[in-house]
Amino acid sequence: MNSEFKKILEKQHYGIVGHHSGVKLCHWMRQSLLFKRECYKQTFYGIKSHRCLQMTPSINQCNQTCLFCWRYQGFTEKEFYEIDDPKYILDKSIEVQRKLITGFKGDERCDQKKWKEANNPNMLACSLSGEPTLYPKLGEFFEECHRRDITTFLVTNGTNPKSLENLDPLPKQLYVSIVAPNEEVYKKICSPLISDGWEKINQTLELLQSLDTRTVIRHTLVKGWNMDKNYIKEYAHLDEKASPLFIEPKGYVFVGYSRKRMNLSNMPSHNGVYNFGNSLAKHLSYDLTMEKKDSRVVLLSRNPKMVRFDK
Repeated sequence: MNSEFKKILEKQHYGIVGHHSGVKLCHWMRQSLLFKRECYKQTFYGIKSHRCLQMTPSINQCNQTCLFCWRYQGFTEKEFYEIDDPKYILDKSIEVQRKLITGFKGDERCDQKKWKEANNPNMLACSLSGEPTLYPKLGEFFEECHRRDITTFLVTNGTNPKSLENLDPLPKQLYVSIVAPNEEVYKKICSPLISDGWEKINQTLELLQSLDTRTVIRHTLVKGWNMDKNYIKEYAHLDEKASPLFIEPKGYVFVGYSRKRMNLSNMPSHNGVYNFGNSLAKHLSYDLTMEKKDSRVVLLSRNPKMVRFDK
């Protein structure tokens, strides 16, 4: 890992794991431990915010430089030069998470029972930074997680369909981020480092129905860029192709390095996200099942009875 990049990450309170992985405490970990507030994934799906390990096996490997991305993009790579072992990555990620939450124990506001549970995560969000499907041992990594009874969520930008097609085992829940209604908007907002990104994304959408896992399409909505009401039919066409169990229209948040590329005015209100999601649901005959205002997100569901898997 580039030493300058590593310093930038550590200054931002990332925990570095090996040559290419990293951990960072989610905002909602703190909220759960100190203020009894839960993240939208707990509200929607039943996972526990305080037992979630937010990490990535590809902290600097990505094939897009999205304008709304919160991460530093100065040293983005598309390849791995040294490959760490999946078991090592998981062991060290848990170890790093334990170090990062140590200070909470002494805070009088901290729920001590939750803090003890947080030291033994049972949920892993493989989504922190980079494109996780570029890590060539991702299946082995999920296998190790599942062996330890850790639920896995994977978020991918959809540009690596072959990896998803061959992934064994699959994560327990698979997110594909579709942040543009068409190729023109995609190239502007995602600034891909590959020439066939939009083609690959459509291949992923066509593949999604055949994958034996819970599937989610996430639409990150950036006001003034990709959430015009005229785009809803185009998003619906893409969603129909994938036929996911769930769709999450979610508002862009003005945080991190995205503030150098976006403006506060690009962050939509929850009402804007809700109205977008409601219109999309009507086009698709999905139910608008839930919302979480403080996360600016709504959940569309093809089968509301399948939403939660409490653990």
